[in-house]
Amino acid sequence: MFEKTLLAGKRILVTGGGSGLGAAMAKRFGELGAELVICGRRREMLNETAQRLRDETGATVHAVSCDIRDAAAVDDMMDAIWRDAPLDVLINNAAATFIAQSEHLSPRAADAILAPTLHGTMYCTLAAGKRWIESQHRGVVLSILSTSTITGRAFTVPSAMAKSAVLAMTKSLAVEWGPKGVRLVAIAPGSFPTPGASGQLQAKGRSDSTARNPLGRVGDHGELADLASYLISDRAGYINGEMVVQDGGAHLRSSGAEDLLQWTDAQWAEQREAAHARNMTKR
Repeated sequence: MFEKTLLAGKRILVTGGGSGLGAAMAKRFGELGAELVICGRRREMLNETAQRLRDETGATVHAVSCDIRDAAAVDDMMDAIWRDAPLDVLINNAAATFIAQSEHLSPRAADAILAPTLHGTMYCTLAAGKRWIESQHRGVVLSILSTSTITGRAFTVPSAMAKSAVLAMTKSLAVEWGPKGVRLVAIAPGSFPTPGASGQLQAKGRSDSTARNPLGRVGDHGELADLASYLISDRAGYINGEMVVQDGGAHLRSSGAEDLLQWTDAQWAEQREAAHARNMTKR
């Protein structure tokens, strides 16, 4: 479907590129000729993924440890990247979410979602855009959002807020930066199961998302990676400020959260305990 040189000569930074959809997109970009930079907080995972990508695609892959919640750390990362060569594409993929009754959300819990999903995405976008504009270098920003930007989504309110804000940023900067050679686009994926997202968003008693999908299935990582590859390529050069939905039509039927309205207090208590246990494990 794609020419093997579609992304040849492009340097692409994928935030949250060490696992899940970020790693899947990075692999496809590498197969299509791109040079890759993947960043995240977990150095060991990044190094393992970078080596696997080199082995599988033959691409040049750099692994950079960076907490995108820290604006200064993002600036330092961009400085280090630009010392070798400018980026051509930024993929805003890193994000956080979990299900919770909003009245039980603490400020700390809300900030744990907003910090990477909104603030980190903004820090990376502004840092890359500033450098592109100063050097008159053309660039592309692709942000991975969600259909909550269209429907809202109960029980993941901070995530829905953050993703909606990033969509507003995408549309706004598409106008502001378009004349300067910087294009912004977005994808709103439906259900593309990953170990991380599954652990945060699924719990005992929640119905299978395939039952709600008009196509009767979840997405394949390769499908999203192919769409991302097209949108960041020169072939999509006239697409600017748009969000492409890739969810099998699921959002036309529901927001995906309605089943949670039937949960009992006991089920929510179990979910909070499970989330607390996961957070303790990560520390």
